[in-house]
Amino acid sequence: MLAQIGVKDMKEPRLRVVAMPSDTNPAGNIFGGWIMSQMDLAASVAARELAPEGVATVSMDKVVFKQPVFVADVLSCYAKIMSVGNSSIKVDVEVISDRISKEGFAMCVPVCSASLTFVALDKNGEKKLIDDDLKKIHGF
Repeated sequence: MLAQIGVKDMKEPRLRVVAMPSDTNPAGNIFGGWIMSQMDLAASVAARELAPEGVATVSMDKVVFKQPVFVADVLSCYAKIMSVGNSSIKVDVEVISDRISKEGFAMCVPVCSASLTFVALDKNGEKKLIDDDLKKIHGF
């Protein structure tokens, strides 16, 4: 029997980008640091729902590279807000690569995942408390 997944449990698409030749490492695959940068961008889009003035990345944990990424792969970054503190926001990100197999079929390959923590900022770049109404709207 398949487990039911509720909408609130799903990660939302936050970013799609094509891996380009300029993003490769010496082995010819896409550089892991570039992938991490895309994950940071996607997670920050999610975090800004709770901190619309801005956020800053505090940490990136549990980064797991599962498969290589190749030139011309289309990366889709899915993010979900996992928890919210007084001024911090934890976001999980999953990266899926859309690519064409050797047989010519489109396939989706999970390539990377991570957990990121952000701090909410005000317009001056100072740490800010997250509004309680925004927390309630998003179920926290």
